[in-house]
Parts: sequence; C-alpha cells; structure tokens
Amino acid sequence: MTKYEKIKQDLLESPKTWLVTGVAGFIGSNLLEHLLKLNQTVVGLDNFATGHQYNLDEVKGEVSDKQWARFSFIEGDIRNLETCRQAVKGVDYVLHQAALGSVPRSINDPITSNDVNISGFLNILVAAKDENVSSFTYAASSSTYGDHPALPKVEENIGNPLSPYAVTKYVNELYADVFARTYDFKTVGLRYFNVFGKRQDPNGAYAAVIPKWTAALIQGEEVFINGDGETSRDFCFIENVVQMNILAASASKEAKNNVFNVAVGDRTTLNTLFNSIQNALEGNGISNSNGPIYRDFRGGDVRHSQADIKKAIELLGYSPSYRISMGIDKAMPWYIEFLSK
Repeated sequence: MTKYEKIKQDLLESPKTWLVTGVAGFIGSNLLEHLLKLNQTVVGLDNFATGHQYNLDEVKGEVSDKQWARFSFIEGDIRNLETCRQAVKGVDYVLHQAALGSVPRSINDPITSNDVNISGFLNILVAAKDENVSSFTYAASSSTYGDHPALPKVEENIGNPLSPYAVTKYVNELYADVFARTYDFKTVGLRYFNVFGKRQDPNGAYAAVIPKWTAALIQGEEVFINGDGETSRDFCFIENVVQMNILAASASKEAKNNVFNVAVGDRTTLNTLFNSIQNALEGNGISNSNGPIYRDFRGGDVRHSQADIKKAIELLGYSPSYRISMGIDKAMPWYIEFLSK
C-alpha cells in the first residue's frame, strides 16, 4: 500500500472538514470531486472570476447525493478578509487554490494579479491562522524558478522572476515562511508544473496550451506555437496534483514549512506535445492533419522547465501515477464531450 492509499483509507475512516478556495476552477473542482468521493466534508469558496458553475454541476453528477450533501458553497472573494474568516470556520484542512493564473494576464494587468494573488493569499492565511486550522496547503508555481538555468529545478535554487505572476507566487512563499517563523503557523506550498486534465478551460485569451490546442484541433482551427517548438515543460496530469494536495494536507509537522515541486520529473517539447495530442485525438476518431504555425517567442516565458521531485517523494511519499501520455489519453474523451455541448 502506498502512502497515498494509506492516507485515503485513514480519511475514509476518520473524515475531515476541508476548505477548497477556487473550488469552481480546474484544480479546485478536481480536488472537490476526489474529497467528496472520500466522504469528506468540503466548504468551497469561489467568485467565478475564472471558475465556472458548470464545473460544480459536473462534480455533482460524479458523486452520490449523500456525498454532494457534504459540500457547502460560498460565493465570495478572497480579497475580502471577512469572507475568508467565514470560509475557514470549523475547518480542519485548507487547500488554497484561488488565484489569477497566467503569465500574460499578469503582464497585461499586474495590479489585479497582485491584489488577488498576494492580498487575497494573505487574507486566507491570516484567517486560517486565527482559526488555528490543522493544515494549510497552497498552490505555488514553477514560475518562481524564473531565470535560474539549472535543470532539473530543485526547490532550494531559484532565480529572478520573469513576470508579475511569478513575483506574486514567490511572495506567497515568503509570507508562508514568515508566518512559520513569527506565529509557528506552518504551511506547505506546492509548486505546480504545467498541470493539465479534465475541466481545464479551453476558452479565453489565457487558456493553457493543452486545452487550447486540443480545442483547436477538434474544431479544425489553426494551432500556434510560440517560438521554434523546442521549448520544453514538465507537464503534470491533474491526478498527480490531487495526490500531492492530499499528501501535503496530511503531512507530518516535520514536512511542513516547505515547498515541493509537483510534476513528474520529465520534459516534453511543444513539438512532441502537439504530435501527442494529435495522435490521441485520432485514436478517438478525430482526425486533423494540419501542422502547427510557428510565431515569435512570448514575453516572460521560460525556455525549459523540468522538476526534481525527490523532496516530495522522500518527505511526503509522493508517487506520480500518470505520465504525460497517459494523462493526455485520459483527458481527450472529456474534451471531445465538453466541446460537443
């Protein structure tokens, strides 16, 4: 039995109350689904800035009526401290996912990214500390590595941030460390590396690469690659991310006040990624032989990214169960159904 399986068994036997911020978003709704299937009580907070009601509706259809009855939803904004205080009442574990993602979005509007990602983070951190929750896990970001050239990325070695978004996520880590030192309130930060999977929005100007390309190929539209296509990323399927959140929430005190990479420890170029998506769609009966169109590199982007996951393996018992090809194969049927609605 893996560490993850053991923790899930323990949670089934001794359920907890969880707060998931950003619960109507991509990662938040997947966390909600898994927690409800483990018969946990979940409070969700979202303002629908980037999340969607249809994500919550889909989760409702994936769980039993009894499990869904364990979910309560607060429509509100983490930029409001009183809303955060309301959300953490009686909560054991916090999984803080609410944020404004996207490097380009932060470049276009750094003020709003700062308000949500820093002021909002501080609000939920203060509220959780004052409520004395047992565990606080927050979404950090691989963008924190900035211009540090070494591969793979090791948690202790970061460079200069390359975007306002990267600055906001680094400040979260600084605040978390200060709260551990000042108030003995220890948290766990999860540096996500290019997460993908079902419920990741393919629409909008700031859609991530996998859902955006998948939607374009399904709909017969052009796919654009920024640069020469040899930019590489450590793509991480959503199931691995759910595992890390649950492991982090249940971590020992010794493992807290840490940040961990959340990835698979591999690199995939954008050219390889395009071919993988195209082949996976063909396997689902959707053929599009058009190649990608190359254009200029995008400002604020890192050339290569790959995580070292040894720390997560050693301290949390992390064991990523999905490589990128497995994740793409599992995600494609969801996108096909989603885009046919």
